[in-house]
Amino acid sequence: MEERPIIVKRKKVVAGGHHGGSWKVAFADFATAMMAFFLVLWLTATASPEQIEAVEGYFKDPIGFIDGGSPNPVDLEGSASVVESSSADVADSQIQLEDERIEELADTLERRQMEELFQDLQQQIEQSQTLQEFKDQLLIDITDEGLRIQIVDRSQRPMFDSGRAQLKYYSQDILFELAKPLSMVQNRLSVTGHTDATPFSGRPGYTNWELSADRANTARRALVAGGVREQQIARVVGLSDSVLFDQEDPTAPVNRRIAIIVLNKKAVQDIQDNAGRQDSRQPLIDLTAPSEEQQREAQQSLESGEWLQEREEPNPNELSW
Repeated sequence: MEERPIIVKRKKVVAGGHHGGSWKVAFADFATAMMAFFLVLWLTATASPEQIEAVEGYFKDPIGFIDGGSPNPVDLEGSASVVESSSADVADSQIQLEDERIEELADTLERRQMEELFQDLQQQIEQSQTLQEFKDQLLIDITDEGLRIQIVDRSQRPMFDSGRAQLKYYSQDILFELAKPLSMVQNRLSVTGHTDATPFSGRPGYTNWELSADRANTARRALVAGGVREQQIARVVGLSDSVLFDQEDPTAPVNRRIAIIVLNKKAVQDIQDNAGRQDSRQPLIDLTAPSEEQQREAQQSLESGEWLQEREEPNPNELSW
């Protein structure tokens, strides 16, 4: 019997080999890129518009050719180019920019405070029974000088008796109620009195100018009695009928009013400047300074002893200005 050869089949089992660490490097690069991406998003969200504009300008023009930078900081002959500038000039411009920015932020903050006070006054009017009853006589707006509150006359409800500077009882209550929120602010106040165009004929020498000024001062006293500080008052003015509310009807009751302005910083500064309180502003003509002749006469009177002599008392019935 023929013998067959024995064939042995051997299977070669190849185990899975180690794939290496290249995938870890790729994942680390991906994680780093994502972290950088989210960092850029965070910086963009927190950066100011000026900073975003500066970064955008850098990527558009890194070397600064467009903004005036020199494309040849070193010329072909090897000598350095000279730029006429100094660190002092750069520092001054930076300080000036910061000052302008601070002033702009201060104005924005002050206007926001005026708007908040506007809302507080509206809420005060809605909550106060006294102000709610007379809210049709209250006009509130924001002007260049600050927050203005006008208390106007109505046909049947005047603030003052005709030709007089004494407050009606309800007018006094209105000013007392307004004094509460006004006393809580640090701003200075201006009080202005206005009349209509009807001439005053109560007594000789007394006109609408005196009447409007007296009414403004009466309103000031009521505000102080209601809690406003004396130092808070910056200006008390009587304008007669020079600034009419209703130009078409000069004798309308609405022209008779008291205006209270919560002054902003610029308005207070203008008042002080116009009053000549700056040390650098000296009057061109000082009529209060005695002349040389007046000084000599005063010296002679002092030496002669005339100032010791008793003088006649003036007659109390005589009018003396």
